Amino acid sequence: MNTLRPWLGLRVPVLVLLALFLRLGGIGAAQAADATPARLDFNHPTFAHDLPFAKHEVVIQVSRGGPEYWNLVLNNAQNLLDYFGQPNIRVVIVAFGPGLGMLLKNSPVAARLESENSEGVEFDACHNTMKAMARKTGHMPVLAPQAVVVPAGVVRIMQLEKAGFAYIRP
Repeated sequence: MNTLRPWLGLRVPVLVLLALFLRLGGIGAAQAADATPARLDFNHPTFAHDLPFAKHEVVIQVSRGGPEYWNLVLNNAQNLLDYFGQPNIRVVIVAFGPGLGMLLKNSPVAARLESENSEGVEFDACHNTMKAMARKTGHMPVLAPQAVVVPAGVVRIMQLEKAGFAYIRP
């Protein structure tokens, strides 16, 4: 027993440090998973892509699930780009509820997200929906790299409509 006494003397600080290390790591992970995106300045929308010559602006709501529907949404966006020309239109796709599945990393339309993002289409993911998904699964959903997290999908749509965006819900 006497041979363990020095070890026990060190054990408390080591355990405290270990607990602190794990706790700080846990806090960081929890904060990253539950971090709220910066609050929207409702009267001054910001965007992922710089499109200084865009004469037309449209927001597309995605609130339903399923690859067939998501492809319809992406076809609408591509049709707008083709008609007006990529530099002349700003397209923002806002996904929430079951529609958020479109913006997940393993989405069946992930390759199309990458392609349309390269043409200037913005993909906004609802943080409220992400938190609801995390409550069910125990972890935040992993989004496609093209997705931009916004505090609330419906608020983003309202913000863009107030700024003069046309609204489409396919």
